[in-house]
Amino acid sequence: MPPSGDLKLPPITLELVEDISPRQDHGFLRLIRRRYRARYPDGSVSDPFVYDMIDRAAIDAVVIVAHFVDAAGQRRIYLRSALRPPLTLRSRARSPLPEEPCDGLLWELPAGLIEVSEQTPEGPARAAQRELQEELGFAAALASLHALGPSMFPVPGSAAERQFYFEVAVDPKARREPELDGSALERFGVVVDVGLSEALDWCRQGIIEDSKTELALRRLAERFS
Repeated sequence: MPPSGDLKLPPITLELVEDISPRQDHGFLRLIRRRYRARYPDGSVSDPFVYDMIDRAAIDAVVIVAHFVDAAGQRRIYLRSALRPPLTLRSRARSPLPEEPCDGLLWELPAGLIEVSEQTPEGPARAAQRELQEELGFAAALASLHALGPSMFPVPGSAAERQFYFEVAVDPKARREPELDGSALERFGVVVDVGLSEALDWCRQGIIEDSKTELALRRLAERFS
C-alpha cells in the first residue's frame, strides 16, 4: 500500500536541459553528465544545474543468501571473500577514521549483475541461479530461489542500480568447486559457511562492512524468526 497523508512524496520533476556527457568509446562504466532544471509543485523552476552519474549496460544486480540448517538446528549462511579495487585506493588521509584498515578485502554474500539478455521479469531469478553456481558452486532449480523482500536502490545519488535479493535453501553436501566467471579478482576467493547469528554479530562489530550483505542477512533472520 503506498504512503498516504503527510508521507506523500512531493511531485518534483526534472527537466533535461542539455546532455554534456564526455565521449567514451569503451569501458565498463559510463559517466553521464547532464544539465537539468527542477520543477516544483508550486510551478516554479530552479536555475539549471549540472549533475553527474554513472551508467552501465547491465545496470541491475542480484544478491543471494544460500542457507541451510546444521545438525544442531542452527541456520548457517555462505559468505565469499571479495577484493574491491576502489577500496584499495581509499586514502586514510581523507578518512575521519585515521586508523582505518582498508586493504580492499570484504566478506560478502554472492552477488552479480543481471546481464542485458536477462532484463526480463524472470531475469533476476535466472541471474541469481547463475551467480549461485559461479560463486558458491551450488546448482539450484529456479523454483527454489525465493525473493527476499523488495528490490532496493543502493546508491541512488550516483547510479540507478536496483538490487534484487534472493534466498535459497541448499544442501552443503551438494556444493561443488565454484565455476567463477574468469575475473582475476575472483581467483583464490574463499567460501565459508557461518551461523546466521554469528554473521549478524559480525555486522554489528564491523567485520562485515558490505551494506547489501547486512541487509540481506537481516531480512533472512526476519523471515525465519
